[in-house]
Amino acid sequence: METPRTLTLIRPDDWHLHLRDGAAMAAVLPATARQFARAIVMPNLKPPVVTAQQAQAYRDRIVGALPPGSDFTPLMTLYLTDTLPPTEIARAKAAGVVAVKLYPAGATTHSDAGVTDMRRVAPTLEAMQRAGLLLLVHGEVTDPSVDVFDREAVFIERVMQPLRRDFPALKVVFEHITTREAARYVADSDENTAATITAHHLLYNRNAIFMGGLRPHYYCLPVLKREVHRQALIGAATSGSRKFFLGTDSAPHAAALKEASVCGAGCYTAPAALELYAEAFEAAGALDKLEAFASFNGPDFYGLPRNRGSVTLRREPWQLPETVPFGDAQLKPLRGGETLNWRLVT
Repeated sequence: METPRTLTLIRPDDWHLHLRDGAAMAAVLPATARQFARAIVMPNLKPPVVTAQQAQAYRDRIVGALPPGSDFTPLMTLYLTDTLPPTEIARAKAAGVVAVKLYPAGATTHSDAGVTDMRRVAPTLEAMQRAGLLLLVHGEVTDPSVDVFDREAVFIERVMQPLRRDFPALKVVFEHITTREAARYVADSDENTAATITAHHLLYNRNAIFMGGLRPHYYCLPVLKREVHRQALIGAATSGSRKFFLGTDSAPHAAALKEASVCGAGCYTAPAALELYAEAFEAAGALDKLEAFASFNGPDFYGLPRNRGSVTLRREPWQLPETVPFGDAQLKPLRGGETLNWRLVT
């Protein structure tokens, strides 16, 4: 089947995004707003977003930083801590917060305030289940005895299975899945369990981190896995299942810090997010499945209306800039300086 020269999609959403704050947020926000109608904004600022009032204030800062004429809605989340009170859930619901994010303590960037024991947050999870707020999970255990490449699979057994048993009506998104085990678990779960998948986990396996030297801009958490897992993610994303949808997990870090001896975890993919997804779906011979993955499955699971309007990608070579401004620093997008074959034109 011949590859089309253009690809038009109902305007998509990004169901997992890091925007940071202040000048850094203002620098990266336009890249998302030009492609996506909405985005789930992660709450792992310093300090984290743990109250409805803080979420409203953060939303106001995001809206205030949008380029003139932008049509973009940030969807706000709270950061789940051991001490987040159930009473805050009702306030969050009234303020338009749509979800609460679970970071196991120490699992990734700015996760030091995360949950240390799921038993401590059971009353809050029950309040979320009653209110209809979603739980978004960073699915890795932090037990130092568990290999970093196995932490997602172990999380399913230790956390996801008890969570689903104890809170069956709670909608749960298994964020940025990276393994065959996670893809199978979500596919076999009930209608209240779904997953996001990033473009970089669809495109790369863990070899990418080490090709020609240590390549920190390919380092993220959960870390890239073996090729068998990448293939499983491709299979899930292109399967037509409504349980899988787009979440970039675009996570900007200043280049100087990303290239330091101890670097932050995260891939900055926002400037070419749709182009990277199109590349992955084209390679799988499944461009016809991209629209549902990018534009339909996420809002359907969240219980939100699908967007109106559209975006168009054209198959033409162009070079992604090697660096972009990031407040007072520079930021290097994943694949920066390289030629991409799809380009967003509207």
